[in-house]
Amino acid sequence: MEVKYLNDYQNLASKTAKFPAGNPTGLVYTALGLNGEAGEYAEVIKKMIRDDGGKLTPERRTKCLKELGDALWYLSQCARLAGFTLQDVAEHNIEKLSDRAERGKIHGDGDDR
Repeated sequence: MEVKYLNDYQNLASKTAKFPAGNPTGLVYTALGLNGEAGEYAEVIKKMIRDDGGKLTPERRTKCLKELGDALWYLSQCARLAGFTLQDVAEHNIEKLSDRAERGKIHGDGDDR
């Protein structure tokens, strides 16, 4: 199935959501899931360095795609439970980054720069 828009993905993904409902339980569950999937992606990259001399092999690339997809699923559900669409999250992020770039603040530390 082709997904053209982030919100379409989010809506389709929510149909497969099977986790404890309600907040804060749902928020905690999805946040932990997102963290876990990000960790699994990091493991793939770590093993790329350790086992493949830093080369992204076709096999590792496929594993990256799977783990990033799982992370996207959890991200979409984190956003949904917090009352955001993925489009909201993407637009807010681009606005924040554009503002930082215009002010010469891309480099540095902290969220409020």
